[in-house]
Amino acid sequence: MIIDVITIFPKMFSDVFSESIIKRAQSKGLLKINLHNLRDYTKDPHKKIDAPAYGGGGMVFRVEPIFEVVETILGYKVYPKEKVDKKKCIILFTPQGKLLNQKLVKKFLDYERLILIAPRYEGVDERIRKYLVDEEISIGDYILSGAELAAMVFIDCLARLIPGVVSSPKSIREESFQSGLLDFPSYTRPQNYRGLVVPKVLLSGNHKEILKWRKEKAIEITKRKRPDLLKGG
Repeated sequence: MIIDVITIFPKMFSDVFSESIIKRAQSKGLLKINLHNLRDYTKDPHKKIDAPAYGGGGMVFRVEPIFEVVETILGYKVYPKEKVDKKKCIILFTPQGKLLNQKLVKKFLDYERLILIAPRYEGVDERIRKYLVDEEISIGDYILSGAELAAMVFIDCLARLIPGVVSSPKSIREESFQSGLLDFPSYTRPQNYRGLVVPKVLLSGNHKEILKWRKEKAIEITKRKRPDLLKGG
């Protein structure tokens, strides 16, 4: 899979993409990430990529540089459309987007190329949203200084699901949200610390009883902490 990130702060991504799961995905050749500095695609002599909103308001990302960078990446015009490419998806991070969850992340495994637009300020010119973008995503109902962090969260969530990135597929299947429940409690050595002991069932060696206990605990924790998940919310 190829992921292209369009941003005005490409240096923000360097450390994140050179560590842990994302680094492993790239090292294995399962994921390629390209960073594109939006300022390289503006014809403005001062490299400005934004302008005040018509009718009053804050600064908005201009339409021309966004279209220019996307068309440079793809090698063809996106508007008017020159071709239909079902193997790519252009994503805009915005508070108006679908709330990111595990089910939504899995959907993007079907694409060969993702182009992520990470805006700042008051967002983007509406023509970008209407005539360029395929999907809009939000990572939560709160305010960030920019969408770079949202792009990092999205890529981290996606990278670990790419087949072959995580060495144990079983560990992926057992993670929180995979079954619609929060994760069950985990314990490790020592068995007794200051009188705080590991539940006996986990030491029993009875895998059937352990699975039963874990499922019960996962349901119990989900009911207490995230009851909305049990309601399909």
